[in-house]
Amino acid sequence: MGKPTGFMEFTRETPSERDLRDRVHDWDEFHIHLTDKKLQEQGGRCMDCGIPFCHTGKLINGMASGCPVNNLIPEWNDLVYRGLWREALDRLHKTNNFPEFTGRVCPAPCEGSCTLGIIEPPVTIKSIEAAIIDKGFEEGWVVPNPPAKRTGKKVAVVGSGPSGLACAAQLNSVGHSVTVYERADRIGGLLMYGIPNMKLDKNYVQRRVDLLAAEGVKFVTNCEIGKTIPVQQLRDEFDAIVLCCGATKPRDLTVEGRDLKGIHFAMDFLHGNTKNLLDSRVHATNGYGQLDHSANGYNTNGHNANGLSANGQSANSQGANSHGVNRHGQNGHVGPQISAAGKDVIVIGGGDTGTDCVGTSMRHGCNSISQFEILPQPPMNRAADNPWPEWPKVYKLDYGQAEAQARFGQEPRNYLISTKRFVGDEQGHVKELHTVEIEWVKDANGRFTMQEVAGSEKIWPAQLVLLALGFLGPEETVVEQLGLEKDARSNVKAEYDRFHTSVEGVFAAGDMRRGQSLVVWAINEGRGAARECDRWLMGETLLP
Repeated sequence: MGKPTGFMEFTRETPSERDLRDRVHDWDEFHIHLTDKKLQEQGGRCMDCGIPFCHTGKLINGMASGCPVNNLIPEWNDLVYRGLWREALDRLHKTNNFPEFTGRVCPAPCEGSCTLGIIEPPVTIKSIEAAIIDKGFEEGWVVPNPPAKRTGKKVAVVGSGPSGLACAAQLNSVGHSVTVYERADRIGGLLMYGIPNMKLDKNYVQRRVDLLAAEGVKFVTNCEIGKTIPVQQLRDEFDAIVLCCGATKPRDLTVEGRDLKGIHFAMDFLHGNTKNLLDSRVHATNGYGQLDHSANGYNTNGHNANGLSANGQSANSQGANSHGVNRHGQNGHVGPQISAAGKDVIVIGGGDTGTDCVGTSMRHGCNSISQFEILPQPPMNRAADNPWPEWPKVYKLDYGQAEAQARFGQEPRNYLISTKRFVGDEQGHVKELHTVEIEWVKDANGRFTMQEVAGSEKIWPAQLVLLALGFLGPEETVVEQLGLEKDARSNVKAEYDRFHTSVEGVFAAGDMRRGQSLVVWAINEGRGAARECDRWLMGETLLP
């Protein structure tokens, strides 16, 4: 624990953020670290609570409670309080391969189950985690650590999102030769293209990719398994395959007018924006060439991250200054593939993806922004049926909504709204949405059903509609070519903690196996799949 009386002496203090009105003019991260002294005080708030639920990593009522990667949170809180940052970093890396990602994008279920949270605001676990790893890189403590010897076994990891990278890191650490295949032009999957730069700067992603490459992991980009390379080729060339392809099949909204131009899936919008941002090598304000002036790009300890794939292809994993944002380039126009500039934008769906669409649209310079959610607004405090240590289902003003509120004077979210139809103009482009308010009532069997509220129809102007309705499971190409069994939700069938699919020597992890979930659960599954793959290859394993 930290200071025995710390939780009584220090109040919760979270990192400050850049001004809401200023930050929408660039793509820089908006969080600002606390000072070391403040962070030590926050670490000192960690209680000697006996049984720390913060790192239990359980599902309660379908929601994460505690840290899914079982971070040793009380230990590194205590070490930070005592100023032992190097030791805190060691504790953090014991359970989490990528704390620089989770410390930025994880919704922090650990804080929701913090014991202090029963009586006071919980410990600021997430911000301490991010500060530990950032200090580790700043001080030069995080360096390549390749295995002392190789096992002679080769493993193909398909997909380079958080589960794929975690799996590759773990398998490589015990000496297997790992090649990661990615269909996009950059490594990182969701981390690179699914999360906007202001929330997770891509230099941090590339820095970790460079580190893995320096440790011996090989990366192949622009390679879609099942199309660019047949799955059978991987079976012939590798001793095992781990599928970490994600749940990338988006849920659609099949209402009248869906085929109109200007209606897009959220991930197409976010992916195109980040790719264009990185390709252009400048940061822009609403299309004008304002450069990013945040931290310099990284190329880990001077190592060139280039590598060769198993079949001799270029791994195409350059240093951050090669593929990332050019911090000192000349001004230039940044034109997103799907632009919200000057448009009335409507985001249908909530969650992190919906928030990211709002934040990105704000930076494009949208004319207005509205967000529709079909569920009611959450309560301000825990409801009676949502007790600690469950994830607190309470109202939260996330970064994108806060920015919209500062700009337009009101929260963009509209609750209990259902879209009835899209209406277009003479050119076949969407111009408005027709909606109706709904309410949830119990039927004769006690199940909630949706009913429309009479007389609540409304017309909303819109020239850009973004569908952030979640995902329905993995795409079919690899699954069908391998003949894998699927579960009732169309995910790849593989038991949790075993991760072995119905095909011998083929494992599955992350959203492809469990369905759409958190980055931290993806890391948990990638680590677990690596452990079971290692056990299958070697007959035993030392991986956690």
